[in-house]
Amino acid sequence: MVARRTKEEAMATRHRLLDAAELLFQAQGVSQTTLQQIAQQAGATRGAIYWHFKDKADLFNAMMERVILPLEAGPRASSASGVDDPLAEIEEGMVHALTLMATDPQVRRVFDVATHKVEYTHDMASVQQRHLDARNACVADFEKALRLAARRARIKLPVPGAMAAQGLHALISGLIQNWLLDPEAFDLVPTGRRTFRVYLAGLGFGPLLSAAVVADEAETEVA
Repeated sequence: MVARRTKEEAMATRHRLLDAAELLFQAQGVSQTTLQQIAQQAGATRGAIYWHFKDKADLFNAMMERVILPLEAGPRASSASGVDDPLAEIEEGMVHALTLMATDPQVRRVFDVATHKVEYTHDMASVQQRHLDARNACVADFEKALRLAARRARIKLPVPGAMAAQGLHALISGLIQNWLLDPEAFDLVPTGRRTFRVYLAGLGFGPLLSAAVVADEAETEVA
């Protein structure tokens, strides 16, 4: 019982430290936040931080691992040959990610920190590598899905698949980052869905839009 209570207390301290880091990183920026400030915010000692984390980069990565951020969980299922509609798989994953961003304060806070509040200094090299790895994996998944969809539709993409995938990633990530600057400026999910479909149309997939999609577009126009 004592050992279990001690373990639970340690985990509670770890979560308090991560909660404090989230708030301070967002308010002050990562480079301007010290480990001592995080410890004080969490009601813990500096030694407690080093018990749980090797350094600030390790703490930052642990903070990131508590949530699945948009574009970090790419449409891997879409690259499988057995998937009926790779484009629908991408859209479903995108809409889910945008919905989380719009409704989950923790996801929004961590994404804001990861994109707007971190400087890739030497000490944060592992954080930069994590960001690059996630970006590259997502772009690779987009490329596989777009190529598969093009083969099934028997069309030729107007640009190389890798370029089309990079553009799609930039479209979605840019949309999220601009929304974060002013969440009242536009409705993230329907805007994301619409711009995604416009992008697909530009790649030559316009004729594949189903009657349901057309009806949805018309309903959006009326609203």
